[in-house]
Amino acid sequence: MTDRVYSSKQEYRDWCDAMGFKNMDCLNNALLEGRAVELINLCEARQERKYGEIANEILWNSKTAKIVMMAGPSSSGKTSSSLRIAQQCRVLGLTPKVIELDNYFVDRQFTPKDEKGEYDFESIYAMDMELLNKQLNALLAGEEVEIPRYDFVNGAKIFEGNMMKLEQNDILLMEGIHALNPQLTSAVDQSKIFRVYISALSALDISETDHGSTTDKRLLRRIVRDNRTRGHSPEATILRWPSVRAGEIKNIFPYEENANVVFNSSMLYDLPLLKYYAEPLLEEIAETSPAYKKAQDLLNMLSNVVALKPSEIAVIPPTSILREFVGGQKLTR
Repeated sequence: MTDRVYSSKQEYRDWCDAMGFKNMDCLNNALLEGRAVELINLCEARQERKYGEIANEILWNSKTAKIVMMAGPSSSGKTSSSLRIAQQCRVLGLTPKVIELDNYFVDRQFTPKDEKGEYDFESIYAMDMELLNKQLNALLAGEEVEIPRYDFVNGAKIFEGNMMKLEQNDILLMEGIHALNPQLTSAVDQSKIFRVYISALSALDISETDHGSTTDKRLLRRIVRDNRTRGHSPEATILRWPSVRAGEIKNIFPYEENANVVFNSSMLYDLPLLKYYAEPLLEEIAETSPAYKKAQDLLNMLSNVVALKPSEIAVIPPTSILREFVGGQKLTR
């Protein structure tokens, strides 16, 4: 854990303490006292303030750094955070433009393969870095470029006349797993890039033996989201998780230190919300399943958490980062 990431986690822990939430018992008591709506509003106000602070830093650096790159591990809320940060940038008079890094994959026949002989789409060498760097430098020079769209069915980039040019108050937002890795943009002047690292850094001890794993919280977020949006069973998500984690360890965590700022997407009401949705899903996993042990570990953790009620969940605003996982989000570019 780098200094910036540690500082962000410690700052969040200090804030929780200042608000009177030193551990999960304190949070549970507040929920049992009927203070859930107050808690939700407090957490959302804090996050809005944090998004604003990041937008301020982007503005202060925008004379030099016109490119903002964002990365973070799975289910850290990167999509919502990039939209909220873009919104705050607009408030400050900046105009965010978005380049989807997924459109810069190399053509399928050039995609590297892993040790199993399967396409390794998470490798940095699966990216067409030559084209990306060429277009970024052209944009920074005030030129107009044609942004590709990647056809995942045929495994090739398509150029359809999607032109882009950066005007005086424009900033370029890009989000992807390699966004913190300077190798991705090695031909671009690095002083022109502002990097944001996004992660869900837990702060509350759940019990005397469970200290609130950040990884488990992200897994719960993913179980709920993937079941809702992709039809994936909780069992399938749990079994795929080790592979996801291996990709994070290889492609994301080593580059945390390159971030200019760290955004902590954790919310005090994260687990109470996730318990409502995840608990029945986890209880469906059979004892014979290879995912059963992990499911039981997650259920044991959630047994120490008071769940939100439907009437309390309804209060969560449509712009909340947690709506990315449980549904009902209404954020636009």
